Amino acid sequence: MKDIIYFYPEGHAVHYETGHPERPERVEVIRIALQQSGWWDAYPKLPALAVPDNVLINIHSPEYLNLLELSCRRGGHLDADTYLTQASWKLAHSAAGGAMAVAQAVWERQARYGFALTRPPGHHAMRGQGMGFCLLNNVALAAEYLLQMYNAKRLAVVDLDLHHGNGTQDIFWRRGDVFFISVHQSPLYPGSGAIDEIGEGEGEGRNAKFPLPPMSGDTAFLTTMDEMIVPLLEEYCPEMVLVSYGFDAHWSDPLGHLLLSASGYQSLIKRLISFADSYSRGRLALFLEGGYNLDAGASCSRSLVAALLGKEDKDSLGFAPYPESTLWRRMLKQAHQIWRI
Repeated sequence: MKDIIYFYPEGHAVHYETGHPERPERVEVIRIALQQSGWWDAYPKLPALAVPDNVLINIHSPEYLNLLELSCRRGGHLDADTYLTQASWKLAHSAAGGAMAVAQAVWERQARYGFALTRPPGHHAMRGQGMGFCLLNNVALAAEYLLQMYNAKRLAVVDLDLHHGNGTQDIFWRRGDVFFISVHQSPLYPGSGAIDEIGEGEGEGRNAKFPLPPMSGDTAFLTTMDEMIVPLLEEYCPEMVLVSYGFDAHWSDPLGHLLLSASGYQSLIKRLISFADSYSRGRLALFLEGGYNLDAGASCSRSLVAALLGKEDKDSLGFAPYPESTLWRRMLKQAHQIWRI
């Protein structure tokens, strides 16, 4: 069994718009940082799988897929924030197929852990609408692939991006086979992810949101992980943990106001590793979402991979140069009341 396996989105650089924060350099700084650490070249890179039609239409509506394909042919924008090029349709499928390949390898225990550098990102892509720089929902498609192709019964998606993963929530809102957990800044785009959004129907109690106020940092994230996220995962006992990883919760990110450090990211992943080892046969994989400060991308991703490999890594950027707020404690108190933990 390999210690780690990657997906790298070959050719992704042609999906770009001049001046846009979702740019090819986001992936390249991660690759270079891991190469410099000796944690890239020594490990396999998986090719993308072909995305099965039955998986794709279970996650995205045929109407949206038709619109997306046509819009990519024309180029331009899905909305004011979400650009398209003529290559974006193919690259979005490649990112989704790469996410599936990594999930499959970890599920089959070909690799202990996986890290898919999925670009374009995905967690804002809803069943019938792409938005927030996202075209296809990579992590949702990876989960659906395991459910359909490997008869998985219970999966967990833990979203550590700065922004609420409204697309992933939308897709699994009424489903009980995927427990979606998001910790994110609020208020902030896309304006969803309130603490009382817990799902409906079979999905009721299978959606957990932990909206952190601006200036929340390492203490807020780690306390939420220890007091809420891990206990909820222990109760659900998923067969695999899929992590939507955005490095935009880092204190240096230009689009947010959270104060997480690279060391904080590492501690969060170590806790999820420990959980997965105890409850999910060690199955854990990361899927890239947002993050727009390139130095943070290098530092945070290196720290996460160090955790996955059991290596030491120094946080080159250090802790936030601002005091952390304690207003998040109100949210946590309310969360305890909602979930009775």
